[in-house]
Amino acid sequence: MKTMQAVLAAGLVVATFSLAVAKLPAPPPMTDAQKATAEEAKAKAAAATALTAQQQAAAEDRVASRYFADMKAKGKPVPASQMATAGPAAVAPAKDAKAALKK
Repeated sequence: MKTMQAVLAAGLVVATFSLAVAKLPAPPPMTDAQKATAEEAKAKAAAATALTAQQQAAAEDRVASRYFADMKAKGKPVPASQMATAGPAAVAPAKDAKAALKK
């Protein structure tokens, strides 16, 4: 009997909640200021993502360099690196990404 009451109570709660959610109005359209704020947040998130990717690549390069140096020091044969080195051109955008995060 108690199980049946619990099931009925749960059904009543679910039905009440679904009716309450169904009656919520649609959000109002965004104003120009809100749109600008959203665009700034999106740009900031993109800059943070780019910076994180660059930092990850730099960390991977450091680990690979250390691995190759350790293997050479031990006298073990080291296969050639399969990754192309980035060079100084890839480092310059990191400064731009850091500047965008500070804004």
